[in-house]
Amino acid sequence: MSKVLIVEDSLTDKEILTLCLRDRGITVLTAKSAEEAFEQIKSHHFDLIILDVVLPDRSGFEICRELKEDASTNQVPVIMCSTKGTAMDRFWGLKQGADAYLAKPIDQDELLQAVNQWVKL
Repeated sequence: MSKVLIVEDSLTDKEILTLCLRDRGITVLTAKSAEEAFEQIKSHHFDLIILDVVLPDRSGFEICRELKEDASTNQVPVIMCSTKGTAMDRFWGLKQGADAYLAKPIDQDELLQAVNQWVKL
């Protein structure tokens, strides 16, 4: 079974993403900060990470860049999800190493299409 980490500080967005993926049989773990995310990443192997951009302790852009620079996590696909949805935000997210960039509010079909590229649903 596939395992996904959702890094999201908004309870509503976290619940929407979690339910959408769990309904497809994916194991979901969550974190609401960079600190919690890195603790989860040290303890588990993830098939995919869904990452918010605006977090309380660090930017999702910074977290993504760190994940992609680390040999132990650079092969894990990252989907960034954010209210920051301009073309420049998307460009910057992809430049940091994100494999996809989705604007909020999340379209569940678009999310599942992006997830399906890396995780067997």
